[in-house]
Amino acid sequence: MSDILQKILATKREEIEVAERGCSREAIVEEARDGVPVRDFVGAIRAKIAAGQAGVIAEVKKASPSKGVIRADFRPADIAASYEKGGAACLSVLTDRQYFQGCPEYLQAAREACTLPVLRKDFIIDPYQVFEARAMGADAILLIVAAFLPPDGTVNASSSRTAVSHMLELEQLAHDLGMAVLVEVHSAEELDLALQLTTPLLGINNRNLRTFEVTLDITLSQLERIPAGRIVVTESGIFTPQDVASMRSRGVHAFLVGEAFMRAEDPGSELARLFA
Repeated sequence: MSDILQKILATKREEIEVAERGCSREAIVEEARDGVPVRDFVGAIRAKIAAGQAGVIAEVKKASPSKGVIRADFRPADIAASYEKGGAACLSVLTDRQYFQGCPEYLQAAREACTLPVLRKDFIIDPYQVFEARAMGADAILLIVAAFLPPDGTVNASSSRTAVSHMLELEQLAHDLGMAVLVEVHSAEELDLALQLTTPLLGINNRNLRTFEVTLDITLSQLERIPAGRIVVTESGIFTPQDVASMRSRGVHAFLVGEAFMRAEDPGSELARLFA
């Protein structure tokens, strides 16, 4: 997975260079400033939790590098409308073309089909992509801590300072544009770095990047280290009502779920069933 991540990040750097040749930084900043009004991503999750429900970030994803095409009949607008009907708090839409078969147009179509706030699910590493996200209508961005560490994942004083500084810059830019930030971690070391950001949204991915094993223990084992006021978003491995109950019994009420919904005939109905 580390090798895949490095390939993706190299592709992102190339994509940014190409994008800048077609739309300068000055132009993309202008587009971002003139974008559609921002929807309250954090507020939508908090409202669900306050009502005693799960705050579900439902993912619109056609494919992945490891699974290939997940949903052949892929209509983002229909999926988004189904998710809203099923009780989702927010959407997450893949915009990476090469590895996940996504695109900005999918995000725009999904957002226009509902009233839910939308996360741009991509590998954000540069300010250009933050402005790009707002210009396409995103209400939130994802920052993956592993993307800011050295290729071998080494966490030491130097790499930590560099990673945190870079993430804080992007987080502040997103907040200046009115967007929320979901910061994602896979380990205790990454969690320490993520907690230096100000965003309340803390995603814990239950997939081990070295072994590919998925276990909900990754989220559960970190809970006591997370200060009050943060919203833990558990990611990956949520497939049954028992998985949901296990998390909620430990105080985790926000979920990012994609594959379980994308493989269902009606994604929104599956969401409603899973989180009944």
